Amino acid sequence: MDIKLNNNKKRLYNNFKKLFKILLPILIGLFCVVYSFKKISFSDFSQYFTKINYLWVSAGIMLGALSHISRSYRWKFLIEPLGYKLGFINSTLTVFSAYLINYTIPRAGDVARGTMISKYEKIPFEKAIGTIVAERVIDILCIILIIIIGLITEFNRISEELFSIISTLNLSSILFIIISFFLISFFLFLFLSRFNIYKKIISFFRGLSDGLMVIFKMKKRNEFILHTMFIWLMYILMFYVTSKAFSELHEIGFLQLMISFTLAALSIVFSNGGIGIYPLAVEESLGWYGVQSATGLAFGWVMWLSQTMMVIIFGGLSLFILPFINRNKSI
Repeated sequence: MDIKLNNNKKRLYNNFKKLFKILLPILIGLFCVVYSFKKISFSDFSQYFTKINYLWVSAGIMLGALSHISRSYRWKFLIEPLGYKLGFINSTLTVFSAYLINYTIPRAGDVARGTMISKYEKIPFEKAIGTIVAERVIDILCIILIIIIGLITEFNRISEELFSIISTLNLSSILFIIISFFLISFFLFLFLSRFNIYKKIISFFRGLSDGLMVIFKMKKRNEFILHTMFIWLMYILMFYVTSKAFSELHEIGFLQLMISFTLAALSIVFSNGGIGIYPLAVEESLGWYGVQSATGLAFGWVMWLSQTMMVIIFGGLSLFILPFINRNKSI
């Protein structure tokens, strides 16, 4: 009886945990949407949509689509060493479909992508998922690299900000902060080592290492790296080109926009498709360079809405077309 009761409690806990993982990003997104429209009135916000240049927005959408198509083509370089062939059309359609599904439940798109390619290309699901995980690891490495480049290029500005903060502190305050940092880090390490989160952190860094090794072991390594560079260049150019739609952002340089892009890209993990939080991240980062809050927020929303529209249109069409072009294949 006790065993059955414990099993029921465990099942309830697991169900609650799954529901929490689904609802939390949605709630974060909704909160950020409400918060962003408290910072700018709807009338002020709508004015930007009447005066921006939509040719630049359209160009940004096309660059975003090109990055997804390149990602679809790059996938075959991970699949082929496993002994399977990947059709470009099916690969492209499943990638666009996955981006759309990710807007509903975080990471559900990756599972759906693996399921669809397994169904239509006869690639074992676990092998397909393995390549998708490797892709994600490589994406994280690319973001880390972009952050490092951003920190190096903006080193003077960051160091000036830090120096101005430190200059207001006396020696005892600085020593207190340093000692506190190491003590907190030590006790945090001891605390986390008792729970699964510690194992997940270790597993995460091992995954980064494994993802890097995948590239070195690849036969078409150069082609894979070129496509990876192209994908991320398109992402950054998409951001840069769309900024040209706003006359207020013409004075902001490419490197400054790259910093803003990086922060916005990182924010996506906190809500479904970055809803709500993406525009706030753009506004906050552009504020560092003197851009008005209303302008930064409007640009963030235009960026998010344009890319979301692209994903909904191409992703929706992909989900519709996939079964038709594969209807003659035996399932």
